[in-house]
Amino acid sequence: MPAETPRQLLRRVFGFDDFRGLQQPIIEHLIGGGDALVLMPTGGGKSLCYQVPALLRPGCGIVVSPLIALMQDQVAAMTQLGVRAAFLNSTQDAATASEIERQLLEGELDLLYVAPERLLTGRFLNLLTRATIALFAIDEAHCVSQWGHDFRTEYRELTVLHERWPAIPRIALTATADSPTRAEIVERLNLAEARQF
Repeated sequence: MPAETPRQLLRRVFGFDDFRGLQQPIIEHLIGGGDALVLMPTGGGKSLCYQVPALLRPGCGIVVSPLIALMQDQVAAMTQLGVRAAFLNSTQDAATASEIERQLLEGELDLLYVAPERLLTGRFLNLLTRATIALFAIDEAHCVSQWGHDFRTEYRELTVLHERWPAIPRIALTATADSPTRAEIVERLNLAEARQF
């Protein structure tokens, strides 16, 4: 039986008939293993750009997000659609976190949202070496810019993803990035080879 196409998955899981704007070329680029930097307005459908490829590629999509409320909203929405999604952040007790880590290692998750502080711990990076990873999505990528009001020092260290997993595609997404900020994202996240959308 042929593998599901991005459009078929979009219809089946998300209930949309077609992609908008640049979503389809971004999704196809990621499915093919390419890195991408995506600048798209809030409400423009950035999340689908990594959710669809994460569901079509083998393994779990790891989504780096700095906002706990956003993680919780995304996971609630994905779970309602029947997607196996979870998050790891400071609001959870050790037993809950341990169960989510087990699900990751057993291949029971399609998407895992994680705060950059958690992702960068040696323990979590070691956990990832034992998991099958579909892609890395770096949300709110403008947080890498020291000139922005949302600057997060941890974002500077996310180059470790490319260093440790050079064959896993990465997508950096933001709604707010002028030309200097885009250049800084490319430099700080080692995305020189990434296609910009």
